[in-house]
Amino acid sequence: MSNLVTNEAMHADTEAHPPVPPLLRMTQETPTRLWNDSAAPGELCAAIGWGAVGATCNPVIALSALQSDLPRWQRRIRGYADEHQTASESEIGWAMIEELSVDAAGLLADAFAEHAGRNGRLSVQTDPRLYRDAEALVDQAVHFDALAPNIIVKIPATEVGIRATEEATYRGVSINATVSFTVPQAVAVAEAIERGLERRELEGLDVAGMGPVCTIMVGRLDDWLKTVATRDGVTVDPGILEWAGVAVFKHAYRIFRDRGFRTRLLSAAFRNHMHWSQLVGGDVVISPPFEWQERLNASGIEPLPRIDEPVPDAVLGGLHESFLEFRRAYESDGMTLDEFEGFGATRRTLRQFLGACADLDSVVRDVLLPDPAK
Repeated sequence: MSNLVTNEAMHADTEAHPPVPPLLRMTQETPTRLWNDSAAPGELCAAIGWGAVGATCNPVIALSALQSDLPRWQRRIRGYADEHQTASESEIGWAMIEELSVDAAGLLADAFAEHAGRNGRLSVQTDPRLYRDAEALVDQAVHFDALAPNIIVKIPATEVGIRATEEATYRGVSINATVSFTVPQAVAVAEAIERGLERRELEGLDVAGMGPVCTIMVGRLDDWLKTVATRDGVTVDPGILEWAGVAVFKHAYRIFRDRGFRTRLLSAAFRNHMHWSQLVGGDVVISPPFEWQERLNASGIEPLPRIDEPVPDAVLGGLHESFLEFRRAYESDGMTLDEFEGFGATRRTLRQFLGACADLDSVVRDVLLPDPAK
């Protein structure tokens, strides 16, 4: 009988005081910050409840957000087209992305004020079709920066993008470098941002309210090495390949800390829980897709500080020994600036982002010129 009473009491206490979700515990107990990898309002509001103080977006995510509430956006597309008779399909689509982004930025305004600009930002990605034109990337970054006080602008970590990153930073735009998978890319981004910040400081311009980050798309590096393994007939313990992005992120974090870069690292493109659990404890940003946030909160995994725990020697040794592409990604001098665009993960991701732009055009086309056969 006493056991029954005790169990009932414990159950009642659990209901009265439900366990704190792991992601919220992380934000309360460590310097690691949570950003939502989506600008969809419903998902962002839920993530804010778990401690999220930012959000990231890219063409694929933006397209998904529009499609998740398609009737609303179809009406808005039609209304915008009626108001702008000469606007192209692409211009209309990007106008919808801007509207989506401004709405999402409003949800983060309180966090932006609380964190003095370091967090509370909504990422807007530059048009991937501009990836060869640094001047166009800078112009669009400045335009996006003016949409709301708490916008952060994504620019790809290619040679052209690195040049645009420095100039946009100098012009006062907070940058979130994207299409980034490797230590040499992250270091080049951080150095470009430092140059831009220093140029502002020399002219007496404010830098205190800026909040630059550099994304490392950890899961996309894992994906690329798995593709390489299949292409080249390399056989390794499959568990080793789950560590590649984590190893790169941890190594980049050590370098950033040692060199005093003012740019924070951001983990994105989740494929396994280590893309969160192995990176907790650092002054970094974790940006899981919403469905991964739900999984992590339900996992029961303790958000313990593991960022400084080394990758197992056998794992790191196996990756180094078996994959030239990993060595290029891991070593700080593994690639030169002009090699970034040709890296496999870079090409695959740019192609996907370009494809999402074409899909966005199709969404607009279906509103303006619906298929008569349907």
